Amino acid sequence: MKKIEDCTFGVVGLGLMGGAVALALRGKTRRILAYDIDVAVLETAKKDEVIDEGFIEPQEMLPMCDVVYLCLNPSTLLAFLDAWMPFFGAGSLLTDIAGVKTPIVAAMEEKLRPDLDFIPGHPMAGSEKGGFAQAKSCVFTGKNYILTPLKRNKAENIEFIKNVIYRMGFSRITETTAEDHDRKIAFTSQLCHVIAAALIDCEPDRNITRFGGGSFEDLTRIAMLNVPQWTELFLENKRELLRRIAQFEDSLDKLKTLVAEERKDDLQAYLQTARERRASMK
Repeated sequence: MKKIEDCTFGVVGLGLMGGAVALALRGKTRRILAYDIDVAVLETAKKDEVIDEGFIEPQEMLPMCDVVYLCLNPSTLLAFLDAWMPFFGAGSLLTDIAGVKTPIVAAMEEKLRPDLDFIPGHPMAGSEKGGFAQAKSCVFTGKNYILTPLKRNKAENIEFIKNVIYRMGFSRITETTAEDHDRKIAFTSQLCHVIAAALIDCEPDRNITRFGGGSFEDLTRIAMLNVPQWTELFLENKRELLRRIAQFEDSLDKLKTLVAEERKDDLQAYLQTARERRASMK
């Protein structure tokens, strides 16, 4: 693999995350190309010097890229690879940003061209506001990044992607299996979105925000989610998400009982344990 600064990077899907990836790579590599179905977005990105060139035909861009960032939802990503796999340049390095990894890893272990390398990844960053216009609000500095390598990945390519990730501003990279990723992300991300949506659903009073002091706002910001994207993520990771919802329901029932029975000492112990556990998390 070339040095990062000598590579041409391609971004497939110039939405919120694709735009943020392109912005984070700006000035760190030779060229940034992008494919998107929205011509206006490509024109804006080029005008703002976020990308060097935009394409509405993937087969025109892919052969020119040393590295391709696939910034698509899981099902769209797999459909894209099925359709355009022949057009990637020989020796290209591919990676993604999808929030569920098991189906992607399984498909790539089976279908990936032998002369390509695909390193599945998940940047732990985002915004409740979607689209390329909001990409500047999606900050990578200091954030986590998860990699779920394939068995066939070359060690030098994993090292290359890690260097790219750090240059983009991320501060911590965790390597794990796709299964472990999906199990833990069901808790730290998907369950949080479920709780935020359910909290909003249970209160019809739209003026309730007049009584907010920060807690409500912090808890419900992510309820303003990208509906198609999160619907897909919930269903793709259904088994793990349902297990996490049940786990949360058990804890909520326990807390409900302590309040209902006015068990002050037990309630205090419950809250103290939660406080200490959160404080110990790194």
